[in-house]
Order: sequence, then structure tokens, then C-alpha cells
Amino acid sequence: MPKILIADDSIAVRKVAERLLTEAGLSVSLAANGEEALTYLKKECPDVVVSDVIMPDKSGYEVCAFIRGNAALAATPVLLISGIVNDEVTRQADSCRADGVLKKPFQGTSLKDRVLELIAKRQEPAPAVADGPTAAPAAAPAEKTIKMSDQPPLSLSQEAGKLKEVEEQLRENRVRCEELSKRLSESTEQLARAKESEAQLAAQCKRADDLQATLTRVEQDISRIPELESALKAKQDAVDAFTQEAENWQKTSGRIAELESALHAERAAAEQLVQQLAELEQRLIRAKDIEAKLANAEREGVEFHQRIQDLEAELLTERRKGEETMGQLHELERVATKVQEMEGLLTAERDRNGILSQRVVEAEQAAENATKRLEDMARKLSEIAGLASQLGNGRS
Repeated sequence: MPKILIADDSIAVRKVAERLLTEAGLSVSLAANGEEALTYLKKECPDVVVSDVIMPDKSGYEVCAFIRGNAALAATPVLLISGIVNDEVTRQADSCRADGVLKKPFQGTSLKDRVLELIAKRQEPAPAVADGPTAAPAAAPAEKTIKMSDQPPLSLSQEAGKLKEVEEQLRENRVRCEELSKRLSESTEQLARAKESEAQLAAQCKRADDLQATLTRVEQDISRIPELESALKAKQDAVDAFTQEAENWQKTSGRIAELESALHAERAAAEQLVQQLAELEQRLIRAKDIEAKLANAEREGVEFHQRIQDLEAELLTERRKGEETMGQLHELERVATKVQEMEGLLTAERDRNGILSQRVVEAEQAAENATKRLEDMARKLSEIAGLASQLGNGRS
């Protein structure tokens, strides 16, 4: 089985070439770079070497030059492969005496056909120079036999010599006929094998074409992998964003529940404050009524003082006039007692009026504080309502 060495730094090219040549019934060895190829060539002698032109350490030109400089490998066919085939590549391939340059990627069965062609060229036998003349002696004895009757009779010894010569030529012709028959049968067998190989080759070519088409589709699919990865990443980013947004919505929903709870609490507190404010307003009204009553009491007290002063004036007048009867005096004493009682009541009313005034001031301050709290609550309620409206718009 012919041995093929494939040297290429691309694992994809090595695998494709290995599959194509293995399916053609060839033994394939792989080298990932030029150094590995040279190490292999120092130990083995392949039938064909397929080498990439550009490799990290040793180039395909250097590998070919090594083969041509080695006496044991000098006759080994070298097929160079390159992604770009131009005049420069062809010139360097000719300079290192390569057997040809094949462009990558391989089209159909191009690699297999070139390798099989190089193998057949190497195994082709040297042209048989004696084939032409050997056919001529087969007819020569007959011609000589025919012409012998025209010649004058020869002596017995001459005839015996001629007979031996004719017998020798006959034996040679028989041997040649046997060889030709054998070669003919071998050629027939080779032709049958060639036809069978041709049928197998056609099947292999068809299969290789199918595999090449499959490989092309796979390469197209592989070329789409970055695009699919990009699309997948975009989808993953969208999913992550959606997940983050969902988490934010969950947090917002929890915040809404907390705000609703706080809103209910604030509403209850506001209702309580409104109720307290109503009570304070009622107390304020009552305080104002009490204040009005106190004002009336003060006016009455003033009038009473005026009357007392009038009475005192009258008393003085009466004292000047003289002492009246004891009954009037006792009456005046009762009036004086009553005046003292009225003064005590007036003092008590004034103290009560001061207390009520202080309570009114405190009630006004409480009402002002309640008003501020109501304003703060109204502002918070408006902010909560605005946030709830934004959340409602976001959900929609």
C-alpha cells in the first residue's frame, strides 16, 4: 500500500487530506510542521510527500529541498499545497524541483487525483526498447523458409547448420510468444483490475464529491459559528437584561407593596390628624366663646367697678352728710362684702382667662403643627401617586 506523508500546520487541512487519501486506499502519515516532516523523512521513505508551502518552522520549499538533497529520497514526488498560487509560488516550487503546486482548499478529488497520478508516474516501468524488434523475428523464419527453395542446394553440413539456426530461432520465437501471451494475460488481468479500479475510482470520486459538498456545507456552517455565537451572545445579553429588569420589577413590586402599606398607614394617620384637627377646631371655637364670655365678664367687671366707685362716691357723700341709719350701714357692709367677693371672682376669672389664653395659644400651635404635617403628608401622597403612575405606565 503506497505511503503518503502530509505536512501542514492546519489540523483541518490535515484531516481533510487524510480522509480523501485514506478513502482512495492509501496509507497516510501526518506532520504538523516542517520539523516533524523532516524527522519522519529521516526514518521513512514515503511514496509521495504533500507539504504546505508556509509553516511556522520549516517551509514546504525547505522540505522539498531536503528530499532532493537526500540520495535515498531524491526520486520521491513532492506536491506542494498553498492557499495562494501565483508566479512567485510557482517560481520557488520550480527552483526546489517540486512536482507541482495545488491550491487550497481542495476542489473535489483534485488532491486524490494528483497524488494517484504521481504514484502511477513513479511506478511506471521503463519503456521496453526490444519490443519492436522482437516482433519482427517471428515472421523472419517463415520468410527465410519460403526463400530457401529459391536458393541453390546447400551441402548437408550447411543445411544442418541452417536447420539448427532455424530451430534456435523457432525456440526463441516460442519463448517470446509465451512471454507475450503471459504479458497479454497479465495485461488483460490488469485491464480488468483497471476497469474495476476505474469503477471503484468513479464511486470514490462520487463519494469524494459528496464528501466535498458535505465539507463545504460544514465549512459554511462553521463560518456561521461566529455569527451564531454573536446572535447567541446578543440573546443571552437580552435574557440577562430581561432577568435584571424582572428582578427590578420584583423589587419595585415589593417597594410598591411597602409604599401601599405606608400609604394606608399615612392615610390612617391623616384621618386621625384630621379628626384631631376637627377636635382642636371645636376646642378653638369653644375657647373663642370662652374668650368672648371673659371679655363680657371684663366689661361687666369694669361696669361693676364703676358702680363700686359710684357707690364709694355716694358712700363718701353719705359719710360727709353724716352717718345714716344702722340699717343702711349694714347694707353698705354687705355691699362691701359682696364687692370683695366680686373682686375675688373677678381675679379667679382673670386667672382662668389667662389659663384659657395659654391653652388657646397651645391649641393654635398644635393646629399649625397639624397643618404642616398634613401638608407634608399631602406632598408625600402626591409623590407616591406620581411613582405609582410611573410604575403603572412602565407595566403597560
